[in-house]
Amino acid sequence: MNRTFILGCIAAAVAVAVAIVLVLQPGGSTSGNLRSVTFATDWKAQAEHGGFYQALANGYYEEAGLDVKILQGGPGVNVPQLLAAHTVEFGLGSNNFIPLNIAAAEAGAKAVMASFQKDPQVFITHPRDDVKSVADMKGKPIMVADATVSAFWLWLKSKYGFDDSQIRKYTFNLAPFLTDKNAIQQGYLSSEPYMIRQQGIEPQVFLLSDYGYPGYAAFILASDRLIAEDPEVVQAFVDASIRGWVSYLYGDPSPANALIKRDNPDMTDDIIANAIRLMRENGIVDSGETVELGVGAMTDERWLRFYNEMVEAGAYKPTLDLHTAYTLEFVNRGVGLDLKKELRGE
Repeated sequence: MNRTFILGCIAAAVAVAVAIVLVLQPGGSTSGNLRSVTFATDWKAQAEHGGFYQALANGYYEEAGLDVKILQGGPGVNVPQLLAAHTVEFGLGSNNFIPLNIAAAEAGAKAVMASFQKDPQVFITHPRDDVKSVADMKGKPIMVADATVSAFWLWLKSKYGFDDSQIRKYTFNLAPFLTDKNAIQQGYLSSEPYMIRQQGIEPQVFLLSDYGYPGYAAFILASDRLIAEDPEVVQAFVDASIRGWVSYLYGDPSPANALIKRDNPDMTDDIIANAIRLMRENGIVDSGETVELGVGAMTDERWLRFYNEMVEAGAYKPTLDLHTAYTLEFVNRGVGLDLKKELRGE
C-alpha cells in the first residue's frame, strides 16, 4: 500500500473535514453530566447500523455517561478523514482494509470493536448450472466497484486464481445485471439480492465468508489520542454499542428502526426486516468467537490470518505493524451475554 498516496488523500481532504466541523457539535464537550461524542457511520442509516441506533434509542449510551450523536454517512462522508481531523470521536469502518490502510498511512486511529464477524460482501448470479461456487467464477466477467479492485479482489486473485481481465465496472446500477443472464456482480448481502428479487428474479447469492474470506466488518474506529487520553469513554461507547446490538437482534428492534427511518426515509419496514433476518440467519453479528467472548469480539489470530493472506496477495508490505491497526483492550469481556440470555428466555 502506497503510504505517500494515502497520506496525500487524507491531507487533501482535511479542508472538507474542517468544513464539516462547522456544522457538527464540537467533540469532547459535556451535556449536563454526559460526555458528548459524535459517531460517524459509513453510509446512510440502515439495519446494518441497527445496534448503534438501538443503543441510542434504548438509552444505553446515556446510561454509560455518553451523549451520542450519530452522523449519518453517505457519498460525501469519509470516516478516516474525519477521525484524522479529530472532527468525530468514533467512526465506522466497513472492512479490515480501512484500519489497515489507516495503519499503513500512520494516520493515528485503529479498530476497537468488530460489529460483524462476517463481512456481508457477496457475489450474485442469475440461476445457472455452470456457477455453483465462487471457484466456478474464475475466468468469467464480474462487475466490481473501483474500491473492490484494491480490496477483496486481491484475495480472490490469490485464493481462487481470479485475473484482472475478468473485471467489469460496477456502477451500483442493476440494469446491466438484470438484462444479462450471464452477468456476475458484487453486492451486499441485504441490498442487491433484495432489489433483484423485487424485479422477479431469484438470484444465486454467494457470501464470500462462506468461501474462506477471513475479514471482520463494521468496525468501531477511534483515534489513538482518544484511546490514550480517555480510554473510559472508548470502553463506555463499545460496551453500550454491544448491548445495542444484542437488543436489536434478540429483542424488539422497533426503537432503532424508528430512528433509522427518521434519518433515512428511503428505508422501509420490509427492507429493514429482510436485513435483520439475513444478519441473524448468517451469523453476521453473532457467531463463532462471539458465543463465548460477546458481540464485537476480535482476536489476534483472526487479524493475523487476514493480514498474512493480504500480504501474500500483495495488498500490504510484510513490514507493516499489524497491531497499529487494532486493539483488543475494549472487547472480549463477555459484555451482553447476560442480556442475550434474558432476551432469549434462557
